[in-house]
Amino acid sequence: MSIVVEVRGEYIQLDQLLKTTGLCHSGGYAHAEIDAGNVRVDGAVETRKRAKLRPGQRVVYGGETVELVAAAQPGSDA
Repeated sequence: MSIVVEVRGEYIQLDQLLKTTGLCHSGGYAHAEIDAGNVRVDGAVETRKRAKLRPGQRVVYGGETVELVAAAQPGSDA
């Protein structure tokens, strides 16, 4: 089962995503896990803590998959 996160704006940073989803309890822990090579973005290990992630990308960490989708724009029919 995947966690779906709506991206408000153009992107979300990888460290913020891990905190927002609750997969990491703090920014420091997220940084350590990213540095250790424990996070994959679109199938590749990602070591940039502040990598800019956009809708359509997929993050895998700790046995969980996070799918990024665009947030509905205000005034849209979605």
